[in-house]
Amino acid sequence: MDSAAIDRFEASRGRLASLAYRLLGSAADAEDAVQDTFLRWQAADREGVEIPEAWLTKVVTNLCLDRLRSAQARHERAAGDWLPEPLLGGDPMLGPADTFEQRESVSLAVLLLMERLSPVERAAYVLREAFSYGHAEISGILDITESASQQHVHRARRRIAAERRGRDEVDPASARRVVEEFLAAAVSGRTERLVALLTADATAVSDGFGLAGRLLRYRTRERIASYVRAGFKPTPAKRRLAGGTPAMHIALVNGSPAVLAVVDDRVVGAVSFEVGDGRVASLHGIAAADRLGRVNQAWRRQEPDVPVMHAW
Repeated sequence: MDSAAIDRFEASRGRLASLAYRLLGSAADAEDAVQDTFLRWQAADREGVEIPEAWLTKVVTNLCLDRLRSAQARHERAAGDWLPEPLLGGDPMLGPADTFEQRESVSLAVLLLMERLSPVERAAYVLREAFSYGHAEISGILDITESASQQHVHRARRRIAAERRGRDEVDPASARRVVEEFLAAAVSGRTERLVALLTADATAVSDGFGLAGRLLRYRTRERIASYVRAGFKPTPAKRRLAGGTPAMHIALVNGSPAVLAVVDDRVVGAVSFEVGDGRVASLHGIAAADRLGRVNQAWRRQEPDVPVMHAW
């Protein structure tokens, strides 16, 4: 393959990776899909490809759909034991972030909600909301009619909006202050303050350090506060599991404020917060090592700020 063909592909690589991540919710799977797309590009009759960008988009989208439809993916995701892989702020795989819809489409909360969509609904929604493709273009990518594209996007929007009602974009500085206050209350053991800092319909999801064998879900303020307090309560077992005493840093994860627990320059846990009306609306806790690989790569490349506190 000549250098011009390679350059054409590389010019699209970032966009393809961002699209694949939104469809799959996994950075590792997204990278695999992009690599498979490159192999298809390498083997293709490129002289017959009129618009390389459109061809590559169609290929990577359909490779992702194949993965979403696979028996293994259906089993894992249907069992409810799946959380999106978090990405640290600035990761190019987060992709376009010019509009509220683009930023929203890559939040952990929306990536998790998209699990309830069919693979085609998810693809149509992402192509439309995050990448501004028209329905004529989407119909060509997904091999469906324009009418079907409109219906898929409409259903996806309606289902996600039903869960996202009242969620507006929050000033990052304000959101960080709420998270700092929440973290201070968690470490101090002031459970009643934690309850007050949660919205009435707050939810929390955790992978239980990857040890529970299933996702842990909490749907009342009192249960969430107890879960958070227990998570920050110092114990020798937690120190052994983490490999030491974690330093707590506040960072951006998938566009939302998050607390990172770091031991010896290694992120051992991440809790992402969604903030609304000055309170915490949802939490996503991820500590399974196989979901933190890309976060750790990004963390080691940057100069970390001073931790807000130490725990355990």
